[in-house]
Amino acid sequence: MADASALERSLCGLTALADDDQLWPRVEQTSHSLANLLRSNDGPVDNRTVLGQTSLTRSIKQLLSRALEVVPVTTESKAAAALELIRVVANLCIDNDENRSQLFEVNVIETVFSLLEAYAEKFSLTQSSPAQISISELKLIRTALGALNNACLGNDEIKKRLNSLEAIHTILRLLHYIYPVGAWITIQRSAPEITEEDWDCRSTVSNWGWKLVNDLKDIKNEAASSSDVQVLPLITPPLAAFTPPAASLESSFFSQAPLLSTLVANDIDVLEEVCTMIESLVLDTEDVRLALARGFSSPAEHSGMPGLSMILEFLELGDYPPIWNNPVVFDDAERKRRQTIFGRCKAALVKAIVEVAGEPKNTDILWNACEEPSPGGPFVYKMVQWIKAYVEEAGDSGGIAVQGLRDDMVIAAALSLGNLAHRSSRATILFSPPYSLAPVLASPLFLSSGTDLKLKHAILAFLKNLALSANQAPIVYRSLREAGLIQQLSDSGIWNDDHDSLGNVVQVNAIAIAKHLCIGDVEHTFALVIPQSTSVPSGLEQIFALVKRTQSIQTMSEGSRALVNVIRSLWSAEPQDQAPSPERQRNRLTATTLVLSQDSADILATLLSRSGRFPTLVNESILALILLSMHYDGAQLVLRALTKPNPEARPPLPEPVSTSPTSDLSSPVVASPKTYPQLHIPRHAVDMLVFVLRNVDNPANYQQEIRINVCALLLQLTKNTPEEDLAQLKRAFRSTLEKLTNKLQSATDKDAMLRENVQKVLSAWA
Repeated sequence: MADASALERSLCGLTALADDDQLWPRVEQTSHSLANLLRSNDGPVDNRTVLGQTSLTRSIKQLLSRALEVVPVTTESKAAAALELIRVVANLCIDNDENRSQLFEVNVIETVFSLLEAYAEKFSLTQSSPAQISISELKLIRTALGALNNACLGNDEIKKRLNSLEAIHTILRLLHYIYPVGAWITIQRSAPEITEEDWDCRSTVSNWGWKLVNDLKDIKNEAASSSDVQVLPLITPPLAAFTPPAASLESSFFSQAPLLSTLVANDIDVLEEVCTMIESLVLDTEDVRLALARGFSSPAEHSGMPGLSMILEFLELGDYPPIWNNPVVFDDAERKRRQTIFGRCKAALVKAIVEVAGEPKNTDILWNACEEPSPGGPFVYKMVQWIKAYVEEAGDSGGIAVQGLRDDMVIAAALSLGNLAHRSSRATILFSPPYSLAPVLASPLFLSSGTDLKLKHAILAFLKNLALSANQAPIVYRSLREAGLIQQLSDSGIWNDDHDSLGNVVQVNAIAIAKHLCIGDVEHTFALVIPQSTSVPSGLEQIFALVKRTQSIQTMSEGSRALVNVIRSLWSAEPQDQAPSPERQRNRLTATTLVLSQDSADILATLLSRSGRFPTLVNESILALILLSMHYDGAQLVLRALTKPNPEARPPLPEPVSTSPTSDLSSPVVASPKTYPQLHIPRHAVDMLVFVLRNVDNPANYQQEIRINVCALLLQLTKNTPEEDLAQLKRAFRSTLEKLTNKLQSATDKDAMLRENVQKVLSAWA
């Protein structure tokens, strides 16, 4: 310990001396010895802890501030002394939280960071890339980054302070100039000033710089997020190094250098860092999403750097550098690992692109009023071309996905366009020339059983959003009918298999497409209901089978709602100004006959029973049951379904204690979640109808319209059901109907229609 104490006293004594030719060499020598001593803590005495309790940290602060009064440092001796002082700082921090805090309290950490700030400002003024900088300065920057990394380890207070100084932006600016990815390849062998040591040091600066950035990103605060947009022009340029044309290595200074594999590996490491950071910033920060969209048409948004364009270009054209095939650089195992990383980079940027397009405020930025040849603007045009090129490249694939095609581009394009195309006018553009996307999206290439699930999800999500616009954009109905989309879905077997969560989403999206298309176009309904061959069940049969076997509530609900729309479509009248063709009449009769089944009635009854918390779904199921009951055979099916034991039944919850003097037919009471932790699912669907009609003590307020529709269903069943079959129905409802009649004797105008319909039912049962 004597050596350490002596060195500490010697360094502290140097703080009292004035600057001269002897001071800084002595500071350098003393600090060098002290830093070396602190590298290891294996001796009997904990030198780091002991020295941290002395005035050493204050002495370092004084000397370092004097050495760094001017940056770049004016004399070689000062620069050498500063480097060794920072080494002492770095080694004092190793495995010692108290020393980190002490160095922070006396502002040593900020002093070290000020060195990086000064160089970042210097480099930002130069146009050269990579920056011209001496090896001694590179080592000084490298050492400062090492010290800050050690200081931040496990110390959130230091991280927060550095974030408040926008340290991430400063470090990224340094790395942008010191280690531009791929720049080393362009350095010619004849360059006299280049050494391997120079680029070895630059590579380490890059590694340590990104390590510090990642450490600081773990601590988010408002001060840090304010500079998120500013870093975009610093983190998108590395993408260009992996975009053709690839620089030739033949004449490069590093073509035969031992450092070659290190530089190649560092480039892909930086690529992974920037792609991860772009994804994170886009997901977390609205301003970043907005800036990227604005910058697509205005590069001035990012200091002349076209951020989103570079991302799109990398996703479209980016590839493994040819040098990866050099066995000196990577062996087979390492090459495959790096290729996997490269794939993850593209996946991260796909998410970023989709999020930018999904930002509501970007809708009118990325989709503009451009006319032909690129309606919707350049972003829309590019997304459409990515999808069309995929199908064109596949050619005549026989409905089997082709290996080697770029799924990621289609996924990005489909999800992005799906986010932008919610308006009917935009759906019209996408289905009109020059785009005419309907036959492309309905391609078996996207819908076959061999299609990648993520790709299928993207296409079907896009189609679902387009189908939502069909009522206001008739071209959607017509184009998808001509493309045979419903038949393609039925033939693809998409509803036949059981899947994981993503597969369930794909199935639900496919059902939603059919649901939206059927309600506005009976031809789509025919395609879904009528099987085209004896070997393949109809799409509706496949949906029925899926609804029966699935455990997914969403799948069951969406499948049931598709049936609701099928029934509404088939029972709707033909347009008055359009006489139906004989074929259309035959198809309507065939489809209606197929839908009049016990399966249909059972599925609607189950939807009714399960949807107590959702009045809209309850009403939809009731209306569909009414339509089925208009047919004599349908009424028998409906009555059977309503009175059939429900396999999902749960016993009713205890009635909540009420202090209200009102009867069980009082005004609706909306129960709290504590009162109704889960909804009672009745023993029979008819019990849910009673529940809706009573409309008390329920977790959802059923509007008068829904209660009136219950009466309409009862009347319809009464018309088309033999008297002996109505007994169970009458027993279930009569008491409730009579109580309602008494309650509504002095009904307001709002309740008059309900009273009238209740009385109609009782009169029909008299």
